[in-house]
Amino acid sequence: MIKAIIFDMDGVLIDAKEWHYEALNKALGLFGYEISRYDHLVTYDGLPTSQKLEMLSMEKGMPKKLHRFINELKQQYTIDRIFTDCHPMFHHEYALSKLRQEGYRIAVASNSVRKTVELMMEKSNLLPYLEFFLSNQDVKKAKPDPEIYNIAISRLGLSPEECLVVEDNKNGIQAGKSAGSHVMEVNTVYDVNLENIQKHIEMAGENRI
Repeated sequence: MIKAIIFDMDGVLIDAKEWHYEALNKALGLFGYEISRYDHLVTYDGLPTSQKLEMLSMEKGMPKKLHRFINELKQQYTIDRIFTDCHPMFHHEYALSKLRQEGYRIAVASNSVRKTVELMMEKSNLLPYLEFFLSNQDVKKAKPDPEIYNIAISRLGLSPEECLVVEDNKNGIQAGKSAGSHVMEVNTVYDVNLENIQKHIEMAGENRI
């Protein structure tokens, strides 16, 4: 029986994939580098910025001494975007509110940095519904490694089978499945609504996921 729902954030609760992509490219562009949209969708989507920068150094020879500065710039550009474009979405507030009323425990596990997660959850009015959130700064290995979900499940004091993970990209989906949880796969933030979540909770109870 499902007792908790653990949400990814970007592309699940916050429609922020483009924000991250554009913010990183804006920072990279200052030094003559860029991640193509194809590479973003196929290879980089869902990975933390630090890992993306490591990959760029390996693939395109970007000096590693630039990593810290580019990462800081990217985070600032992302924060600027959050303040202008991050707003509450009724179907998310409604879903999380009803789930809490029904006794489900709710958490967020994101590959983003802690400051970004907290700010996005505040701006979207979802923070009050969360028992806790985890960021890439709370783990040694980011998704697709299952560490962040293993930690979340342990913190909830539940078994993996009692948790439903909601994810939108291959790295997060792999992480949720490797942790042993049921996984609800979504394409956009609009798929994350009460009806779909309840359907997956029911399916999990019937061992059909």
